[in-house]
Amino acid sequence: MAQLDTWQAKPAPTDAPAATVLIRLYAGAVFFSEGIQKFLCPDQLGTGRFDKAGIPAPGFLAPLDAVVEIACGLLILAGLLTRLATIPMIVNMLGALLITKLPILWGEALLFDGESGWWDLVHESRTDLAQLCGGLFLLMLGAGAYSPDARLSRAAVVVSAVDR
Repeated sequence: MAQLDTWQAKPAPTDAPAATVLIRLYAGAVFFSEGIQKFLCPDQLGTGRFDKAGIPAPGFLAPLDAVVEIACGLLILAGLLTRLATIPMIVNMLGALLITKLPILWGEALLFDGESGWWDLVHESRTDLAQLCGGLFLLMLGAGAYSPDARLSRAAVVVSAVDR
C-alpha cells in the first residue's frame, strides 16, 4: 500500500472547501474551450492572433499554447494534479496580459481598436484577470474536497499513518 505515497499525491494536498469545485469548473472550462477555439478559429484566436500580436514563431507557439490550454484545462476540470496544471496557465495569463493587454494603456495595442487608457485596459483584461485569479486560487488552495487530488491526498495520509 505504500505506493500511494507517490509523486501524484505530493502536489495534490488540498483541504479547500467543497465549493472550490465552482472555481475549478469555471477556470478549467475557460482554459479548455479557449484552447479548442485556437484550432477552430486560427486566424482570429490562434496563429493569426499570435502573428498580429508580434509573438515570434506563431505557427509553432499558437498550437503549442492551444494544446497546453486543453491539457491543463482538462486536468483542472477533473481536479487531477490541479496545482501543477495551474502553473502553466498562470504563466499563460501573465503573458497574455503583458503582450496583448498592457499595450492598451499606452495606445500601442495591435489587437485593440478602442481608445487607450486605464478603463479600456481594465475592460479588455477582465477575462484574463479572472483566469489569473482563478489559477492563483487553485494553486494556493488545491482542487478541493470533490476531486481526485483530495482522494490522493487522503490516501497518502492513510499510507503514511500506516507506515509509522
